[in-house]
Amino acid sequence: MRQIIVVNNPKRWNLDLQGAEIVSARDYLMKEEFGQYSKANICNLCKSYRYQSVGYYVSLLALARGHRPWPDVLAIQDLKSQTIIRLMSDELNQTIQQSLKPIQSSEFTLSIYFGQNLAKRHNRLARQLFTHFQAPLLRAEFTRKENDWTLKQINPIALNEVPKEHHPFIEEAATAFFNKPRPSVRKKDFRYDMAILTNPEEELPPSDEKAIAKFIKAANSAGFYTEMITREDATRINEFDALFIRETTSVNHHTYRISRRAEAEGVVVIDDPRSILLCTNKVYLAELLKKHRLPAPETIIFSNTVEELSRIEDQIGFPCIIKKPDSSFSHGVVKADNSEQLKELSSRMFQSSDLLIAQKFIPTEFDWRIGILDGKVLFGCRYFMARKHWQIYKHGGDGSLSEGIAETIPVTEIPPLIHETALKAAVLIGDGLYGVDLKELDGKPYVIEINDNPNIDQGVEDRVLNGELYDRIVASFRARIEKRKGGADGN
Repeated sequence: MRQIIVVNNPKRWNLDLQGAEIVSARDYLMKEEFGQYSKANICNLCKSYRYQSVGYYVSLLALARGHRPWPDVLAIQDLKSQTIIRLMSDELNQTIQQSLKPIQSSEFTLSIYFGQNLAKRHNRLARQLFTHFQAPLLRAEFTRKENDWTLKQINPIALNEVPKEHHPFIEEAATAFFNKPRPSVRKKDFRYDMAILTNPEEELPPSDEKAIAKFIKAANSAGFYTEMITREDATRINEFDALFIRETTSVNHHTYRISRRAEAEGVVVIDDPRSILLCTNKVYLAELLKKHRLPAPETIIFSNTVEELSRIEDQIGFPCIIKKPDSSFSHGVVKADNSEQLKELSSRMFQSSDLLIAQKFIPTEFDWRIGILDGKVLFGCRYFMARKHWQIYKHGGDGSLSEGIAETIPVTEIPPLIHETALKAAVLIGDGLYGVDLKELDGKPYVIEINDNPNIDQGVEDRVLNGELYDRIVASFRARIEKRKGGADGN
């Protein structure tokens, strides 16, 4: 793939970068030959990326030509957004505090050159910021209040703003970046490219290693070159035709931003950003189910007032379930047996959310999970409660974790009302891959939530369909790609 560095004036370029072609912004925008390249990495080092500037149009036209711009237009917009900057500061808080802890001053500037900093101890922070914002040369400003550092702003910088003594380091960092080794698999043997996003450190990932291996096998058989990636590979998303997210999703999280970026780049993605946005907030789901009159436990969305707590006690009673809007895997879900517990538990949870959810407790031996893709049921599971516990997962105070057994049954054996209600719930979100959780009491279904990122583990959810489950999901990816390409790629 061609490596092209676009600058305002090549005559003023004084770096020696091996393997890269230096081109003026005017030539890249105006000369027809550059539009004819099928693939190219475009390192945009123009002086400004402001809207409708030459630098902005370099990235915009690169995207239209199917090239890979650094930064792309999404990153340019994110650099201007204080909301995104605050989210990044929160997400990277632990890394920020660790990296800047030895610094005594109240302000600090971090220079990021192709994802690296001159001081190696800041490299992790530099790399994570570069992963999201993607501009080749960045300057991040941090401020400290009491003992906590916060990212105040981050801006792209022009080469002439970099001290000349840093130029040798930029040459080294850029050369390493452009010559980063790629997997040796012969991609020409495959029709499409698929990335599977995972987090190797996640305690409860949506798919275990054996299931991931089965996804890869199914994808290879269907003509996909498949590569496992992590958040560190976010800048490479437009190298792929498909992205399968097998990491627990959240809105204020890199999974959402990577999904959003993939969709903007024309990459087929599951979970799509809309599904993540809607499914991961239980306040939204509670209101959605109510509006469409789908059966659910009696629910109250409440704020931190005495009147609201009294309403829960009067209307729902005890025991009741209190949930944070973004709870998952039984985290952020508690049971209050009386008014004292309700006040204590909700007070603690209000520290991180302005709204909470109270639901009537429905004691059942197991929860249903109905897996749905493209508006069709893939699997049905019964997840039994952990031993001597009211939830599927039991988190011990010592960090231990226990869970109940799971039983997967053929789709034809799912009770009709459960089957029908799950499909009605999923279609309210979209046509992606969903796991609809329901309780069943006296033959009546109650929708608990809709998950955009359902578990698919080897020996559990695939127990009935076996390899066919993975084949169906991969087939959905292929059908979506070919539909997006207008059928140009054949069957």
